[in-house]
Amino acid sequence: MSDATTRIAVIGSGSWATALAKVLTDNGHSIGWWVRDASIIDSFKRKRHNPRHLTGTRFPIERIEFSTDIDAVVRAADWVLIAVPAAYLESALKGSDPLAWKEKKVISAVKGLLPGSNLLLNDFLLQHAGLPLTDYFALLGPSHAEEVAAEKLSYLTFSGMDTSVAEQIAARFSNDYINTLVNDDILGVQYAAILKNVYALGAGIANGLDYGDNFLSVLIANAADEMAGFLKKLGAYHIVVGEQESEDPVTHRMMPNYAASVYLGDLLVTCYSLHSRNRRLGGLIGKGYSLEAAKAEMNMVAEGLPASNCIHQVNASRVQADMPIAEAVYRICWGQADPGETFKLLEAQLI
Repeated sequence: MSDATTRIAVIGSGSWATALAKVLTDNGHSIGWWVRDASIIDSFKRKRHNPRHLTGTRFPIERIEFSTDIDAVVRAADWVLIAVPAAYLESALKGSDPLAWKEKKVISAVKGLLPGSNLLLNDFLLQHAGLPLTDYFALLGPSHAEEVAAEKLSYLTFSGMDTSVAEQIAARFSNDYINTLVNDDILGVQYAAILKNVYALGAGIANGLDYGDNFLSVLIANAADEMAGFLKKLGAYHIVVGEQESEDPVTHRMMPNYAASVYLGDLLVTCYSLHSRNRRLGGLIGKGYSLEAAKAEMNMVAEGLPASNCIHQVNASRVQADMPIAEAVYRICWGQADPGETFKLLEAQLI
């Protein structure tokens, strides 16, 4: 199917979905957009912006077909972009008609595991609708929705088993403020996106406990190493920054090692950026807020919180990697461990 006739749907109306929809409409593409709440759609149509997220971002409404009917939106599309927080994925998708997903290309902008089942979105869609992994693609950073919406130069990574289709998808998003990268490590990049949110929680906790930049740099460097160990046990590859194994046969430039951006870059921006929800939530916890009080103060979803529990369970049952930082975050968030005492113990484990 040619680019000119490919129909794109967006599922979700949070900040990340809104930023990605902006990129697509900026590039001249018409989209179908599933929004759960009809009142949001009404406001969107009248004011030309999302009333709850990235409210300063205006849209060409004539390029958008809104609907609260997820089956209708999915059936009308060839490519379906899903950008719903992992905690709400099952409630959003489980009631959809499995037949509506037949022969669709799904692009996941999800950065978490489904709580309860610890499934990646591709595994859920395989069970729910029989969607094969060959029709599934992941869209990762390093990027924040706020900077994408503000048209600050950002990099998006598109991963899929079929890299030729991944390149077609990437081309739809590429413009003067979005650079795109493509790889085929579909499982590795998804777990990296989950882990970086857990480590950003840890970075926020350290900040809230009043650790300085020196400690934070050691913490994040160790988190990168810890992530690489986990991903290696999963079978991911190209996880070491600085390793280029081949050159492009046409340009003779060294082929990119995507560990530099989709792994390390996304980890760094999520741990350091003031836009990071996970860093902010961790900061509140480090300052002594209870988990419930911190969540109430945030008034938005921080994916690292449920992810820290999911990763603990996945690692304990399947991977069994050495993960002292992720385990420290898990104990603080889910085991009621004291943040100060837990990080004091963690200090001796960092190298």
